[in-house]
Amino acid sequence: MRVKYFSDTDTAHLEFLDNDVYETREISENIYVDLDQNGNLVNMTIEHAKANAGLREFSYQEMIAQTA
Repeated sequence: MRVKYFSDTDTAHLEFLDNDVYETREISENIYVDLDQNGNLVNMTIEHAKANAGLREFSYQEMIAQTA
C-alpha cells in the first residue's frame, strides 16, 4: 500500500493494488474509489483530505493476532 499526499490540492491518494482500474465510483462529493474488473479496491482518492478525512497525521500499525 502506498499513500501519497498532495499539499497543493489537499488530496490524498491511497494505492492498494497494482491492478488496472476498471471502474471509478463516487462515494461522496470528495471521495472516489477505483475498482478492478473483479471489484477489488485498487485506489482511493480523498479531495480536501484534511477536512474530509482528518488527515493531519498519518500512522500505520500492524496488529499481530493474539493466540489463546
